[in-house]
Amino acid sequence: MSLRDRLRRPATRAAAVYAHAPLDGLGTDWRAASWAVIDLELTGLDSRRDEIIALGVVPVDGGRIHAGDALYRIVHPSRPPSRASVEVHGIRPADLESAPAMDAVVDELLEALTGRRLVAHAAFVERAFLAPVLRARGVRLRGEILDTQLLARAWAAERTGERAEGLQLDALAHRLGLPVHRAHHALGDALTTAQVFLALASHLEHDGALSVRALLGDQARARGRA
Repeated sequence: MSLRDRLRRPATRAAAVYAHAPLDGLGTDWRAASWAVIDLELTGLDSRRDEIIALGVVPVDGGRIHAGDALYRIVHPSRPPSRASVEVHGIRPADLESAPAMDAVVDELLEALTGRRLVAHAAFVERAFLAPVLRARGVRLRGEILDTQLLARAWAAERTGERAEGLQLDALAHRLGLPVHRAHHALGDALTTAQVFLALASHLEHDGALSVRALLGDQARARGRA
């Protein structure tokens, strides 16, 4: 069966629901939209050989973070993480011994993402690692991921005309006067990113309304300035 055929036939019920659930329209006010803020911890940054070892997803509805409905899972990789990787996120091989493989948690991840637009910090990383995981379930990643790193550029340019390049998540949170939750922990970083997203979107509002389309437009213009 070709890849195209597999993508037309979701492998599980969760994948089928994810593939067909409606997303909020581009004209929806961002506060009325449903979002899923996601963070991944990895064995490295090469999506061809590195793997996801932890994931955190925080739902945002009605402009509010619903931390009680967050998802956090650690994932057993096919190869143990390197020492350099452990030094970043603190997840040791022993911590992963009894963890399920990625295939066992994909449906849970899909349920957390269903019907929601995605938010991440430095979203190219999440995109690169999520896409093959979802392809294995016969679905594609839906919608453009809203990147808080790019939104920070848009906010800085609008506020002072300055360039805000390469802001790490914790530095951006401090700049916005926000707390940093447990750094380099998938759920902690997802919570911090969710707070950053709400703050940036609020700062980018002017006339009391800001649509999903407008946020994506701000992101596109910030990307163009890079």
